[in-house]
Amino acid sequence: MGSYMQWIYHGEQSQMRYDNEVIYNEDENEEHDNDDEIQTMLEEVSGRSFANFSDETKTDNNMCGNMSEKEANFFDKLLEEAERELNPGCKKFSKLSFLVKLLHLKVYNQWSNKSFDMLLELLKDAFPIGETLPKSYYDAKNMLQGLGLGYISIHACKNDCMLYWAEHKDRQECPHCATSRWKIDNGKDKKIPHKVLRYFPLKPRLQRLFMSSKTSVDMRWHKEKHLDEANMLRHPADSEAWKEFDKNHQWFAQEPRNIRLGLATDGFNPFGNMSTSYSMWPVVLAPYNLPPWKCMKDPFMIMSLLIPGPQAPRKDIDVYLRPLIDELKELWNDGVETFDASTGKCFKMHVAILWTINDFPTYGNLSGWSTKGYMACPTCNKDASSQKVRSKICYMGHRRHLEPSHSWRRSKKFDGKKENRSKPKELSGDDVLHQLDLLSTYRVGKHSNNKKKKRRPEELNWVRRSILFELPYWKSLKLRHNLDVMHIEKNICESILGTLLNIDGKTKDTHKTRQDLKDMNIRKELWLQHDGSTYTMPAACYVMSKKEKTEFWKFLKSVKFPDGYASNISGCVSVDDGKITRLKSHDYHVLLQRVLPIALRGFLNKDVSLALIELGNFFQRLCCKTLRKDDLEQLERDIIIILCKLEMIFPPAFFDVMVHLAAHLPRKAMYGGPVQYRWMYKIERFLCKLKRYVRNKARPEGSIAEGYIIDECLTFCSMYLTDIETRFNREHRNDDGSSSKYEHVLDIFSKNSRPFRDGIYDVIPKKDFDMARWYVFTNCEEAEPFLQ
Repeated sequence: MGSYMQWIYHGEQSQMRYDNEVIYNEDENEEHDNDDEIQTMLEEVSGRSFANFSDETKTDNNMCGNMSEKEANFFDKLLEEAERELNPGCKKFSKLSFLVKLLHLKVYNQWSNKSFDMLLELLKDAFPIGETLPKSYYDAKNMLQGLGLGYISIHACKNDCMLYWAEHKDRQECPHCATSRWKIDNGKDKKIPHKVLRYFPLKPRLQRLFMSSKTSVDMRWHKEKHLDEANMLRHPADSEAWKEFDKNHQWFAQEPRNIRLGLATDGFNPFGNMSTSYSMWPVVLAPYNLPPWKCMKDPFMIMSLLIPGPQAPRKDIDVYLRPLIDELKELWNDGVETFDASTGKCFKMHVAILWTINDFPTYGNLSGWSTKGYMACPTCNKDASSQKVRSKICYMGHRRHLEPSHSWRRSKKFDGKKENRSKPKELSGDDVLHQLDLLSTYRVGKHSNNKKKKRRPEELNWVRRSILFELPYWKSLKLRHNLDVMHIEKNICESILGTLLNIDGKTKDTHKTRQDLKDMNIRKELWLQHDGSTYTMPAACYVMSKKEKTEFWKFLKSVKFPDGYASNISGCVSVDDGKITRLKSHDYHVLLQRVLPIALRGFLNKDVSLALIELGNFFQRLCCKTLRKDDLEQLERDIIIILCKLEMIFPPAFFDVMVHLAAHLPRKAMYGGPVQYRWMYKIERFLCKLKRYVRNKARPEGSIAEGYIIDECLTFCSMYLTDIETRFNREHRNDDGSSSKYEHVLDIFSKNSRPFRDGIYDVIPKKDFDMARWYVFTNCEEAEPFLQ
């Protein structure tokens, strides 16, 4: 039950007694909790909390408390502000706590900078506290800048050839393309670089997860509190990739506080105007040590890099990943001394990347394997089942995944041929490195002298050796790059809707596809028919008639979903025009899994509707929060059967690489665990938040970097704020608040509830009333003594 917060049936005190204790404690310490929490936060952030432990502990941890004199002076000043009253006689707020909460409201409610400045002016004129407050948002932010973790600006070549960093930091022009470092160079007074990479150092951000008492215990959840069951997958810690990593690197697994990360990246337009061509690429890291209710959540995601626009880095993304990879290698080999607030001791923290999370085009950018052409599938590699048809390259031949004795292997209904090939071999890390050894040198950059080289046959689809292979453990990982279920679902559903409804520009049933059927000598009833000077297309079983489409639109228009479950899909449907627009990726997710299996049964014949219903059921079972390994093995067999059924129904052009990738999703789930920890939904929401930081459209990267820093700082501070709404204690979207939470009522009636509506109710029948009375008597603690 969602309202079962105190485990009164598992040894804890009852809800009523527990609530009374909480009220008493809150009343007793009301005046002191706020300042104590702020001071606790400052001590933990500054690394001084270990000073409260014994002298022996401090001797063991003398490396953990080191900080520069400038930083020490800053925190001394903040501690003074935390002890200073906001105004004489004010016991509720100190100057620092009031300012932190004021800034928290600004960030939490997305106030503009100008509105915050106007509020400070009003407070200054209306109340005596105005003299103690900063004059503007800029001054307020500077007061807390030491609580933030900052970022480093690194200049980059205009053509993405190199970074002016490390040994190249003093160069004035690019050695690859001879382009000047500066866009404007007026001597020493004004020099503006072409591009600036914002790098957010990883070490202090990971250290803070352990230095804070609010998160230090959760960073060991995967080892100490996680329930490991042989056949169940609930968390990445249950996955084969995680367990094989522990087996290969036992020294890493022995310390549960060593951190495992997922690396994600994608591009977005910061202006919200699709007519403006601009693409910047944040690189986001997600710690997997955390429990499921915190893992992959916005407050715990870390932006490590902000790759500037206006052009996407594409294949040159390795140039921008260099600072992060160097730090990750250092964190793997040497580690970093970190203070653990939960134990009061220091330990050597090491870090590893488990896999990357990205859509399919970005998969090619990060892995170095081109996701275009005849070998676009990186899992099948050189054994991909692809062939050229009149309009495109299609990926059929899923019969090769069936058992050798299966009757469909001998059938010619699929592509006019028998299937004798075996299942593609799964490549190990050593196999991949052997292929990369045959790769010629890759020239970075987008300058005009960098001509496109012709790929040799032995290079397959490899473009370059990824910088991620510099990590010592990367080749041994079971799962290096994830296939994004979100975009695969979206593309498959879009192809299905476009074909069934015959939408111009989206349907896969065209004149060329009908000619493909004739070329393969299959399904003669669908071949183009010559009628004098024109060709006509016979009606296909997978295309709805005009009347069926009208009824289908009406059905979609009538569908309603619970609040928060999906967007207003009915608002995207126009029955008169026969169009559906403005659908998002999650809308396709809901349509494919929930709506289409119901909507199609009345409009298509049994074979077509059954195959699509099975496809929707496949994705529904794959996206469960808890997976069973034997279920995934069955899904791996089922998806091949489903794809083979679809090959007998839809034209060859329907089977692009995105449809083919569905065959590999169950195996990826066995390696990586539930898809909720490996898909792009959480990353896309994080990018949407970054997009809202843009205040100055002339400097979008700078706006995002500054907005992220202050948001990161105040999100951390909000973990220590209990008397104000934060993202950690706010009510749920559909919270059923109880009006009798602190009243003395029977325990059985103390649970949260919300009536449907006000009104007059009929008299309860005696049978139902007796059942309700029996339930109350048998489930009420207070009634137990009278029933014995």
